[in-house]
Amino acid sequence: MNFRIFIYSFFCFAMISFNNVFSSEKVPNIIGTWIGENKTISEQRGFRTWEKKVEIIEQKGRRFKGTFSYTDGTKNFFGVIHPDNKTITWVASNSRGYNLGKLLTKNRLSACYVESGIDATAGCADLIRK
Repeated sequence: MNFRIFIYSFFCFAMISFNNVFSSEKVPNIIGTWIGENKTISEQRGFRTWEKKVEIIEQKGRRFKGTFSYTDGTKNFFGVIHPDNKTITWVASNSRGYNLGKLLTKNRLSACYVESGIDATAGCADLIRK
């Protein structure tokens, strides 16, 4: 009987500890200026390479907002950090596509943009926080 209590207690302790490991993971702070080379392809513009600048200006928990600069100007966007604390998704109100990103390290972010339809475009940027 004591062995069963020991096993049960050990199991409960292990589950509590396991849950605390995941709940204590902090959401990464992604505020800052991220710069890197963006490589895109589209039917209208073909293969292109250009510098992309992303600025995350505000973050509250998993939600954030910012701006990014590109050839045609600047766009405001807002997004979320997924529960894995690595995957990031953001959208702009004046855009038909979306960005899906992955935090590779604390200061390195892969960000890919995909848009379908008449202006179909796909591209990825390797961004470093400055």
